[in-house]
Amino acid sequence: MDLDDFFDEQSRLIDKYGWTVVHVEPTEEDPPETVPFGYTVGLTELGHPEIAIAGVTLDVTGSLLNEVAWQIRHEGLRLGHGRRLTGLIAGHDLLVVAGEPTDEVFPGSAMYRYGEDRVRLCQLVWPDPDDRFPWQTGYQTADWPQPTIGVAPVRAARRCAGFRGFPQGRTRRVRF
Repeated sequence: MDLDDFFDEQSRLIDKYGWTVVHVEPTEEDPPETVPFGYTVGLTELGHPEIAIAGVTLDVTGSLLNEVAWQIRHEGLRLGHGRRLTGLIAGHDLLVVAGEPTDEVFPGSAMYRYGEDRVRLCQLVWPDPDDRFPWQTGYQTADWPQPTIGVAPVRAARRCAGFRGFPQGRTRRVRF
């Protein structure tokens, strides 16, 4: 398949589904630590960042990216930096990281199609078996390599929705 055929097929899939998924596999010329990654093309047309994931198999890449893209297009899902996604991987949450493309996670086809200035990128980041993310101490990088485009805040629990004090400028008077 030449480049014109590739982009024609990509356009056909975007017209049909609203997005497509591009898989990038390491080649023999790549350094041994290079990991596969995938990303969507088409979400830019919906005003949404393209989505990437790195370090998982082609099947998992396609399944996760297609599911999240479907939710964006059909259910109005909006991804933001630090958002937790549940129910996509059994027993684990994914975290969304917004950032700039890197050499390891580069949505070249999307950037070629829409221009570098239009493409925004979010990455779905997965934890190791001990629920640690790549930027956390103890993450098993050797066993679970996963380059990321940024770091997301990791919260241990949700914050209390109850009373948190008075708005700015007010003080509480205490009587003894």
